[in-house]
Amino acid sequence: MVEHTPPLPDGFHEHLRLFLQHLTIQRRFARNTVAAYAADLRAFAQYFGHPAPRRLEDIGREEVQRFFQACRQRRISTRSNARRLAALRAFFRFLHDRGHIASNPVAEIDSPKIGRSLPEALSIEEVDLLLRPPKDPTPLALRNHAMLHLLYASGLRVSELVNLPVGGCNLAGGHLRILGKGNKERLVPFSAIAGEAVRDYVERGRPLLLKGKPSPILFCSNRGGPMTRARFWQIVQETALAAGISKEISPHTLRHSFATHLLAGGADLRSVQMMLGHADIATTQIYTHVDTDRLKAIHRRFHPRG
Repeated sequence: MVEHTPPLPDGFHEHLRLFLQHLTIQRRFARNTVAAYAADLRAFAQYFGHPAPRRLEDIGREEVQRFFQACRQRRISTRSNARRLAALRAFFRFLHDRGHIASNPVAEIDSPKIGRSLPEALSIEEVDLLLRPPKDPTPLALRNHAMLHLLYASGLRVSELVNLPVGGCNLAGGHLRILGKGNKERLVPFSAIAGEAVRDYVERGRPLLLKGKPSPILFCSNRGGPMTRARFWQIVQETALAAGISKEISPHTLRHSFATHLLAGGADLRSVQMMLGHADIATTQIYTHVDTDRLKAIHRRFHPRG
């Protein structure tokens, strides 16, 4: 049986193409964000394509609210619905500003409140377990070991790590030159220990992976290109399992741990913000709550009236 995709509102494809182009070129949104917005907007358009296509100009606030009621009935998470609303708000603002629609049906719809979950950081002991040198130093093991070391030493986003160019890592100076979100460049220092792991990979592992082929990517696959984020996620989990770490961790856990351990050690918030590449210091402030919770737990455990 062939499954038919519902017809979409008139002109939707062209409007979407121009909007995504606007996000990419003018707004400089990350590729993953643009892809997520595109998927959210197609889901919205397909909802109004059944049983008959609607014109975008005819979609009002009540229709948008009905769409989100349907999303909640399908048990789509609050966080995903908040992102969908952000996509719709930007899309309809784009159409309104260019005179394609008379009013923005999403303008006065409030975003759903999201409980802000605190990131879970690894303990220092768990980091030590995760970063133990590989027993069998194959080229892939050397690469994975260097990536884990550098991720914890720098707090990079996983997309920044897997796409890090050779020229972005200055081993002599001990810093990375990162082109992050919004094409904003930042310099991030890393430790001598992490530098040794990367140098070992560059000298002993990378040439064997490339087999004489050139590659601009530092942490390349055996085909010479960058690995996927999903593959590195698997590497983190496999390494944690082999190290005897029971908790569920991801590449983002190491980024959280980087920030949490820096602040716990006395680093100032502004410096951590710069290293993480956060545009707003309020985003970085969540890590101060992590350390506060740790102190509260210690107080409850050891204070006689805790």
